Amino acid sequence: MIEFLDVSKSFATGNGRKVILNRASFRVEVGNSLGILAHNGTGKTTIINMMAGLEKPDEGIVNRTSRISFPLGFMGGVVSKHTATENSRYIARLYGLDPDYVESFCRWLCDMEQYFDMPLGTYSSGMRGRFNFALMLALEFDIYLIDEGMPATTDVEFNRKAGGVLRERLANATVVVVSHQPSTLEKFCKSAAVLRNGQLYMFETLQEAKILYDYDS
Repeated sequence: MIEFLDVSKSFATGNGRKVILNRASFRVEVGNSLGILAHNGTGKTTIINMMAGLEKPDEGIVNRTSRISFPLGFMGGVVSKHTATENSRYIARLYGLDPDYVESFCRWLCDMEQYFDMPLGTYSSGMRGRFNFALMLALEFDIYLIDEGMPATTDVEFNRKAGGVLRERLANATVVVVSHQPSTLEKFCKSAAVLRNGQLYMFETLQEAKILYDYDS
């Protein structure tokens, strides 16, 4: 479960403060995947980062009682001067997993041959994205966080293999995905919410959420 209790979050801008959430309360239960519709610039990534614990609220409490992934595409936690081998084994130990398994899984999925034993700082953005995606899929979570702004990879074979593994993971997991496109949410979830004026409005169906979302468009 992820629970927000009277959570407020804002950022200073040249025109005052940009309010992301204003004393918002909601809950994401395991087994009930949620899509969040929000226009660009309204704070989609910020909410996902707060769910993951990467950002703290200004006020209120965020409770987490499940194994929650870092956001798909997030590159935090890895060290550029270390190799993919070293990073995968280190992250495995942090999560209490078998380092041999995590390293082998990432090697198989990334298929970068000798580059897997080179520092991440020498990687292209596409190679870093592949390693990060592989690392997340190597760690099994109860709730997966997906930000539509995540980096994409152009490697067709990697996308095929990673897509297959992701579908297997999501068959038994809960997803929270944020997007400005309703069509993106249709792939992952039935229930949805709309981020509007600092509040998250929850709906049982995506169709209901789209009515409010389209009203603001």
